Amino acid sequence: MTRLGVNAALLAGGGLVLILSGVLGSSELSLAQAFGALVGAGDETARIIVWEIRLPRALAALGVGAALGASGALMQGLLRNPLAEPGVLGVSASASLGAIIALYFGLGFLGAFTVPVLAVLGALAATGVLSFLAAARISAVQLILVGVGLSSFAGALGALAINLAPNRFALSDMVTWMLGSVTNRSLDDLVFVAPFWVAGVVLAVLTAPGLRALALGEETAQSLGVNLGRTRTGVIGAAALLTGAAVAISGVIGFVGIVAPHIVRPFVRHDPADLVWPSALLGGGLISLADLILRLAPLDQELRLGVMVSMIGAPIFILIAARSRGMGQ
Repeated sequence: MTRLGVNAALLAGGGLVLILSGVLGSSELSLAQAFGALVGAGDETARIIVWEIRLPRALAALGVGAALGASGALMQGLLRNPLAEPGVLGVSASASLGAIIALYFGLGFLGAFTVPVLAVLGALAATGVLSFLAAARISAVQLILVGVGLSSFAGALGALAINLAPNRFALSDMVTWMLGSVTNRSLDDLVFVAPFWVAGVVLAVLTAPGLRALALGEETAQSLGVNLGRTRTGVIGAAALLTGAAVAISGVIGFVGIVAPHIVRPFVRHDPADLVWPSALLGGGLISLADLILRLAPLDQELRLGVMVSMIGAPIFILIAARSRGMGQ
């Protein structure tokens, strides 16, 4: 299958999941009513359920999955490591810490977007550190070690905030955020994070082609005219913007950035530049499908999206790690 065919198939699959997410749900709404509301017909109640409850949640899941999938592909191409993703570089943990700070200090009174703003600022703070170091042309291994340190430090501060939660309501909000979910997301939430996603996509478009030359080695890439500092900074910036906005809207959802690129890599002949967009499409489709399954599952209490994804993604991650060769070389 050609690259265009892979992207078309993944795009069609994501569109199908999006339609199913609009017409299926736990409310007492028939398929005919849901389809009618989807195309602009039907009563007001059906329209509200489909267009203001189901579809915004499905679009949030699609956007989050796409952002995480693309970020994972970018980082794997930059570091030439199939286990790399924004979580490894501390971007996800830093974004989560920003949200936890807002919840711990009860900053919601400043505005509805306080938590998302601080989540994005946390991701951008980690990006600033990583971009500075990338401009200094440190090695990929050193960059990973710095990312692990950032992730551990942010995680420790987040755990400290939970341990010292001022009240049970703040504790509940922080724990819920760390579990990951797109429940009750609205179009306003999507509008807020859209500029960050757009900026991330622009950076990815500009810098992803450099990953193809970088796959041949840093010296070869430089001989081909690739500016390594600019490529590293651009890729890290794109991944941070995409990941920060994703965490801002959904909380912490792991493993998508590793699993999605791993699945599509054989279909793009292991080209790191061509891997980004199929990974985004597959990541969006997988998270949307997972969220739809959760909504339809006959459970007394809905399972959190981040929990379900981790339960599936962690074993796959272990399998990928066990099959990888030369990771420590």
